[in-house]
Amino acid sequence: MTGHLENKRRLYAGLSRLAEAAPDRQRGCIGDLYHPHATWRGSHPLNDITGTDAIEATVWQPLARAMPDLERRDLIVIGGQYEGRDMVACMGHYCGTFRRDWLGIPATGRPVYLRYGEVHAVEDGLITQSSCLWDMLDLIRQAGFWPIAPSLGTEGMWPGPLTADGIVLRETNAQEGEANLLQTLAMHKALGDYNDLDHAGREGLLTMPQKEYWHPKMMWYGPSGIGTTRGLQGFVDYHQLPFRIAFPNRKGGAQITDRSKGGHYVRLGDGPYSVTGGWPSVRAHHAGGNFLGVGPTGRDVQMRVMDFYLHHEGLIRENWVPIDIIDLLMQMGVDVFDRMQSHFRRGSLS
Repeated sequence: MTGHLENKRRLYAGLSRLAEAAPDRQRGCIGDLYHPHATWRGSHPLNDITGTDAIEATVWQPLARAMPDLERRDLIVIGGQYEGRDMVACMGHYCGTFRRDWLGIPATGRPVYLRYGEVHAVEDGLITQSSCLWDMLDLIRQAGFWPIAPSLGTEGMWPGPLTADGIVLRETNAQEGEANLLQTLAMHKALGDYNDLDHAGREGLLTMPQKEYWHPKMMWYGPSGIGTTRGLQGFVDYHQLPFRIAFPNRKGGAQITDRSKGGHYVRLGDGPYSVTGGWPSVRAHHAGGNFLGVGPTGRDVQMRVMDFYLHHEGLIRENWVPIDIIDLLMQMGVDVFDRMQSHFRRGSLS
């Protein structure tokens, strides 16, 4: 069994045990998974945490109290190596009954699904760094509040891969994985080479070289606030065109040559899947449009993004895209948690 396969199997089992552990059992689960000085970086308002004690106290103890019957439901688990680091990437949902408020979000007493994209760097069998994009805005939506403009795409749970084989706990063909990652990066290059300042609009995005990489029945699963789209037309109309009007000629991935300012920290191909991600992986100037209902601020922003891809029938068939939308909105002058407090309190004077 290769090291990559062993890492995937170990984390697939260990992260599920951690999610389901009672508060008094969490420390042991974390110790089995994490290096003592590991870093955990997550969506706003959790952000950057160092050390297993802080990870337990800040992330897992409050979440376990909020959802005592928490469980982890992976839809994709893949692994590999990038820039000398072994990595395991996962996408799915945490599921639980929302019994107590969490991060100021009011409990509903009902089942909720917390969508996640996660990349874990592993050394000698232990996680040294976790990058976790949890869709806080979608949880707020499930709690019955909506603090921003309506999504252009369709909101709701993300489905698993069409091929129902996303838990890749098997040996895969290295050449297949490499070819699929190269397809992803070629698509990224087509997006990066496109000049928004030519003002070709909708037709330009529909006809530019990206169309060579997307399957005719492509699905693009965006984070809450953007939503899901289908087909190249849906992708352009409900996400890409508004995004590129707001952030013309944004820089992402390989375009960020100064690694101290971001770019990809992960690029993996594993069988029919690939994943990329950066913290940040996009840097942009907010110059126009009405993206997320916010007018142009003239501010420079950066975006925490992951992309999970299914390659099917020779093309990119599905793309799941965790983005820290609340962090992006903060940079655009909108504090979602602050905006919602009057609603969260439901008129209470306290």
